[in-house]
Amino acid sequence: MQPLSLPHGVDDPPSLLLWRLDELIPLVLMLVVGMLSDRLVIFLALGLGLSRLYGRFRDSRPDGFALHWGYWHGLVPLKSRRCPNPFARCFQP
Repeated sequence: MQPLSLPHGVDDPPSLLLWRLDELIPLVLMLVVGMLSDRLVIFLALGLGLSRLYGRFRDSRPDGFALHWGYWHGLVPLKSRRCPNPFARCFQP
């Protein structure tokens, strides 16, 4: 029986070059805002800072924390029929 080689990064998040896509979102968003407002350098620096802060925030939390946080604050609607209302903080039996 021959050993089967499995890929190592099957469940890794999508990435572009060295960065994960969720780290690039603040950078690209600030780049677009900087181009529209003619303040490219300021907003590019702000985008780099925001992506670095988000990377530190993400690395210090468990996987999927941003989705849980978004659900808790009502920003991420779920399509399940059995999912409770995120704004109901107290559940009675």
